[in-house]
Amino acid sequence: MVSSPDRRDALRAAAAALAAGALTACGDGRPAPARPSARQAAAPQPRSTPAPAPRSLPGLPAQIEHGPRGAARVALTFHGNGDPATAHAVLREAERADARLTVLAVGTWLDAHPELARRILDGGHELGNHTQRHLDVCAMPEAEAYAEITACADRLRRLTGSIGSWFRPSRARHATPLVQRLAARAGYPHVLSYDVDSLDFTSPGAAAVIRNVTGTVRNGSVVSLHLGYADTVDALPALLEELARRGLRAVTTTELLTP
Repeated sequence: MVSSPDRRDALRAAAAALAAGALTACGDGRPAPARPSARQAAAPQPRSTPAPAPRSLPGLPAQIEHGPRGAARVALTFHGNGDPATAHAVLREAERADARLTVLAVGTWLDAHPELARRILDGGHELGNHTQRHLDVCAMPEAEAYAEITACADRLRRLTGSIGSWFRPSRARHATPLVQRLAARAGYPHVLSYDVDSLDFTSPGAAAVIRNVTGTVRNGSVVSLHLGYADTVDALPALLEELARRGLRAVTTTELLTP
């Protein structure tokens, strides 16, 4: 018969053995994988939306200014540069109104804030190329202009797996014939221009931004805006409300141009 002290010693030894077994996997001496906490198990996993590639759209010109005039849709296109906090504010306002944007990103902006590429795509928006350094690409020699386009394309590909859906020349509303050819060589069948200019980059005040857009926007319009200006953030809620009142839905450029 086991004495009382011996029994206590045996129980302590058994408890120690059980504890040791909980810390090893299958008795091979390796630590067992830690079980996730309830909070960790319930945490949503990050989502990664595949980035679409450029598409050739039959029947449309190499340089596109607007979409079909028969459908009540518009594309709000944003030059991607400036303070990332302002960019996040624009995206939040758009998503609050169920609007989808097209962001033409500057390569150096992506270098400084690479997380924004996925943030844009994961918000249901569209991402494109606005050259590497946002210089006057239409005034550059051929080799330099091509390098500006492809450098930004390379960054987009590295961050998202695609060169982006669209190319827009920097510091120019329209691409020259040379820049159109270079964009096509880099993989962009179309250059994206616009027919409505918000002039938000002049910081005219939110009311002026709204007037500049609503005064000329119509079915199929492509609107030029910028991510890096406070007036744009301030104008966006009322602008989206006015577009909705007119029955105009803000969609990505690809949605605007495809049936």
